[in-house]
Amino acid sequence: MNQPNVDRSSDNELLSVFSASDDPVLTAVEVADSLDISQQAAYSKLDKAYNEGKLKRKKTGSRSVVWWVRQGSSTDSA
Repeated sequence: MNQPNVDRSSDNELLSVFSASDDPVLTAVEVADSLDISQQAAYSKLDKAYNEGKLKRKKTGSRSVVWWVRQGSSTDSA
């Protein structure tokens, strides 16, 4: 029953990675390193946040994707 709180905490943790970075965009590898999780787990978190409208993404190569916080999404609450 605590799943919604876990999800919110996870979202805040993910968004805090972006607010702590000097770079305007991040890759799943960078997020994975910051959160100490696998690249696959980072991609899942990023994709979930993208589907919820919190992040934007752009494919930059055949297997490369960059992610950034959607304008209007708050990273201050992270």
